[in-house]
Amino acid sequence: MPSPSLPEAGESRFPGLRLMMLATLLTLSVALWYLLSHLVRGDGDVDWHLATLPCELHQAGCSASLGEGRALTLSVAASDGIHALELLPLTVRVEGVEARSVSVDFVGRDMDMGLHRFPLSKQDNGHFEGIGQVPICTESVMPWQAQVVVETAEGRLGSRFDFTVERSSP
Repeated sequence: MPSPSLPEAGESRFPGLRLMMLATLLTLSVALWYLLSHLVRGDGDVDWHLATLPCELHQAGCSASLGEGRALTLSVAASDGIHALELLPLTVRVEGVEARSVSVDFVGRDMDMGLHRFPLSKQDNGHFEGIGQVPICTESVMPWQAQVVVETAEGRLGSRFDFTVERSSP
């Protein structure tokens, strides 16, 4: 009667075990990255308000009522449109509430493109300025969202403004 042979040193009883371990580690790494990217964004405690329509960020400033007589307006100084990798002067005006700080995040609407946060510098009378940049687009036309977050003594307020970026032809 033949006896079962034992695997030699260095051989595994399960030849696909290393591949399964690698796939599991890769899956866990992706899940951890996704979780951390959302924790770093930290927008769970923001009181979000809808943008006033119509909103064409390419052409003019966009506004949102933050309730109780409060409002914000985001303007992007891009006379020939918003393009990827170009520096964009950003201006936010906050009315009806004392803002401690303001930041603008550019977020891919249909695709996670990472965290692109631009803190703005306080000027005077609720006026904040800074420079932002939309990262390189992976598609010829890509939908984005500008998320404006205002830090106040009462909490964080914000609004989201949609815009589209077309990749320039070489």
